[in-house]
Amino acid sequence: MVFSSLEFIFIFLPAFFIVYGVVPKKYKNAVIFAGSVIFYGLGVGKAVYIYLFLLTMLLNFIVGQFIEAYRRAAKLWLTFGVIFNFWWMIFFKYWGFGTENLNAIFNSSLTVKDIILPIGISFYTFQNVSYIADVYMRKTKAEKSFINYGAYLSMFPQLIAGPIVTYDKVAKQLRHRTHSAKKVEDGLKTFTIGLGYKVLLANQVAGLWKDISTIGFDSISSRLAWMGAFAYSFQLYFDFCGYSLMAIGLGRIMGFELPQNFNHPYISRTMTDFWRRWHMTLGSWFRDYIYIPLGGNRNGKAAMVRNTFVVWLFTGLWHGASWNFIVWGLVLFAIIMLEKFCLGNFLNRYKLFGHAWMIVIIPVTWLIFAITDFSELGTYLSRLLPFTHDKDTVLFKTDYAKYWGTYAKYLIAGAIFSTPLPEHVYKKIKNSIFCRLLLITVFWASVYCMYKGMDDPFMYFRF
Repeated sequence: MVFSSLEFIFIFLPAFFIVYGVVPKKYKNAVIFAGSVIFYGLGVGKAVYIYLFLLTMLLNFIVGQFIEAYRRAAKLWLTFGVIFNFWWMIFFKYWGFGTENLNAIFNSSLTVKDIILPIGISFYTFQNVSYIADVYMRKTKAEKSFINYGAYLSMFPQLIAGPIVTYDKVAKQLRHRTHSAKKVEDGLKTFTIGLGYKVLLANQVAGLWKDISTIGFDSISSRLAWMGAFAYSFQLYFDFCGYSLMAIGLGRIMGFELPQNFNHPYISRTMTDFWRRWHMTLGSWFRDYIYIPLGGNRNGKAAMVRNTFVVWLFTGLWHGASWNFIVWGLVLFAIIMLEKFCLGNFLNRYKLFGHAWMIVIIPVTWLIFAITDFSELGTYLSRLLPFTHDKDTVLFKTDYAKYWGTYAKYLIAGAIFSTPLPEHVYKKIKNSIFCRLLLITVFWASVYCMYKGMDDPFMYFRF
């Protein structure tokens, strides 16, 4: 079950909020816990994954208690908790990848049964680890109520694709939060905007990337290759940003203020700034629990470079068990270091050059992210430059004109809505009748698209 589905919007969501609305305040966290486990169960399908999720939840709750109660053994308990959490993510996410590479290196024939990745394991693993680490560092007190901890970890709006919410951000809200008609209205508006981003923008512009994949990368023109790269960039952004907005909106209806996850990353002038704006909660997690504990930038340039390298290596690995993700992470590291020591001041000082740099570099790096086969990736990258391939291999000489005619409106809309302009307009009109009517139109247009089957799973579910 996904947010952009008729079952979720017209069955699960009304049923959940009816129960949530009528129960007394002291039972609302229990409703969140139970409803979220049901939501997760409907998504993963297999009972074993529900048991694993509940087991990790219970163990981290207990470990948090032990870290706080037995300070002399706190480091031991933290180590145990970190190993336990990451073991399951490594097993489900990287075991097959590791086995394949061992077979290739040692010419062995190790076999492993197909392992299905539990939805959301990358996200709830990070939240569990951040919780016990924060208790260890005395950043927060251990939660004494298992229901409250369960509500925090399983909260269905952010359970399977973020934002990554650290416990200290919602600890007070778990005990004391306000519910009001204004929050419900704001939450519904935010949810609707996110739904529109996902269904009306991401899913529609995704058609161009699918068409190009069907044609074959070796049969497209340079202009169409660039259109495809921009299309994938917009699809990924509006897919994930749309999910985050829906999660934030649902959280607000329940009285929670979940953290912002995107801040118009495509208007950045450097890759460094881009990653301060993109998937902000993941960046904060790596900063707080990897980069700073390693020493950050406190011990000189060499240590800073090493620590940054580790962060981007882990960032690539976190996104997927494939070499292209590792290469993607290391390419981003190289670009950020290039900006740090050479280009950064120039790009920030001269806005035009900074934006031009990012207009080129963002879609190129997303291609490394999108294409797992290096041979196919090389083919696509060569297609971006007209002088690096034989033009006679292009299937249709004017293919770009054909697909521009079909997808221009979505590409233009993507370019506009990735800037702050629509948000500025929305803030001015959000309380007007016109805005309400506009959002109602967006909602029912999205419902119509979902009814017609014009919908795709969220891209970040596979991470």
